[in-house]
Amino acid sequence: MLPSLTDAVRRVAVQEIMPRYLKVARQHKDDGSYCTEADIAAQAALIPALQAIVPCPVLGEEMSEAEQHRQWSDGRDGLWCLDPIDGTSNFINGLPYFAVSVALMRGGKPVLGAVYDPVADEMFCAEQGKGAWLNGERLPIKSFCPAGLGAAIAGADLKRLSRRLRERLAVDPPYRSQRNFGASALDWCYVAAGRFDVYLHGGQKLWDYAAGSLILEEAGGSVCLLDGGDFWAADPWCRSVITALHPSLFRSWRAWVQAVTAE
Repeated sequence: MLPSLTDAVRRVAVQEIMPRYLKVARQHKDDGSYCTEADIAAQAALIPALQAIVPCPVLGEEMSEAEQHRQWSDGRDGLWCLDPIDGTSNFINGLPYFAVSVALMRGGKPVLGAVYDPVADEMFCAEQGKGAWLNGERLPIKSFCPAGLGAAIAGADLKRLSRRLRERLAVDPPYRSQRNFGASALDWCYVAAGRFDVYLHGGQKLWDYAAGSLILEEAGGSVCLLDGGDFWAADPWCRSVITALHPSLFRSWRAWVQAVTAE
């Protein structure tokens, strides 16, 4: 199924998203986030394409909250979860960091996933138990581990973190350097590829992590909640994230975050 999924995702990006790049107006949704004609068109094109691969419910970011919850309830045995454009603000403003993200989930966990960056033409994908890939190359690409957390490059989104944690990360971070590019699905993939060494987010929606988390875990990465708890046992509609590709960095990163949180 993975080749069929990546073909469908790439085709929709080429036909529905990139022709509208820098050519669509933004609209505000009820939660204050942005949506465009490209988001709507890509989601509409993806739904039948995905159901032709596996005929099960489809949950999309651009659906109403009531419809999303209905699809989630109906899809315990099989559910497509998609974000037609992750990083819509970047897409609107011409910042080349956005992606299409799609995952097939069973029992609340992803078993198949693809995240496609159409600007860079990078297709990240994974299948449960069979590894993760970037354009046919096995992930991670960068396999060496920094000497310690102090030498690491971090991806960190500060918006939903506690004030104490935000202040420490801004003033006295434990890592070498920090990035925040504004597209969660790609952030997961950058950790999986070794481009980010560690990653932190205060609360992601289901479609933000569904595909990326599988790609990272199949690349050998580790993940937990900010409090150290089981990522997959948390509320699926808002999950905090601590993750790293290498086990030693993950342990150090998790310990630092928990220590600051406990202060």
